[in-house]
Amino acid sequence: MKRLFDLILSMLLILILILPMFILAALIKLNSKGPALYWSERVGKNNVLFKMPKFRSMHQNTNAIASHLMNNPERFLTSIGRFIRQTSLDELPQLYSVLKGDMSFVGPRPALFNQHDLISLRLKKGVDKLIPGITGWAQINGRDELSINEKVILDIKYLNNQSFWLDVKILWKTLLRVFNGDGVSH
Repeated sequence: MKRLFDLILSMLLILILILPMFILAALIKLNSKGPALYWSERVGKNNVLFKMPKFRSMHQNTNAIASHLMNNPERFLTSIGRFIRQTSLDELPQLYSVLKGDMSFVGPRPALFNQHDLISLRLKKGVDKLIPGITGWAQINGRDELSINEKVILDIKYLNNQSFWLDVKILWKTLLRVFNGDGVSH
């Protein structure tokens, strides 16, 4: 049922958002050199790597490390990048990953390929068996403010309590957090 929900909702949202996404892509291209999309190598279900698209919010050739590990990540953001991150518009291309099956709407956020501490902790706790999500229990309970251990504890809670209604609750709370700009530190 979860996969069917992901397929229907991703197709519907892509149809609704295709024009705004093209406009946003054009604005990104006009704002800075480089492609509008950034393809980030991420860790998926069973630690299989996949390429996850995001609208590019940082200058081209910025190192592929988690923003929270950067010294002053703000300096790498393009002028429009700050806005698209604060509004989570940079996440819209991930609808493609949901459609493809690499991601779900709800699940643990996919780790970057080089976030070894997060990857190994998720592997130890069995969280690697979940399909990663655009949003998840950790995102609505702290997002950028959480430590790796706190994120994994919340991922485990999601793993042990998965249900359609929990996913609906997480999606609803995500929308509220996005509209309020909660939990985004950079």
